Amino acid sequence: MHNETSGLLGALGLCRKAGKLLYGYDRVAEAVLRGKASLVLLAADASSRTVQHMTDTCRQGAVACEVMPLTGEELVMLTPKPAAVFAVTEANLARLCANYLTR
Repeated sequence: MHNETSGLLGALGLCRKAGKLLYGYDRVAEAVLRGKASLVLLAADASSRTVQHMTDTCRQGAVACEVMPLTGEELVMLTPKPAAVFAVTEANLARLCANYLTR
């Protein structure tokens, strides 16, 4: 695993431990529309339909939406079941994750 992807995975783990990471399409979409999400992250292998729908939802909710360089298989340790859509609900942790995406 590359340094930037392991750093992002570590940041997501921190978000999870802090209780600030949501996963799953429905929970994330609801958080975006209620103004609770600071950043939405999509797995690299998310379906094109999921990416399009979540991008549209994020645009409507004025939330940044990014595709991660991590696949669902690499993210499986963060959630009890597979997920391709994640949201960080705290602004500082969202910035931390976003920093790993721009490296």
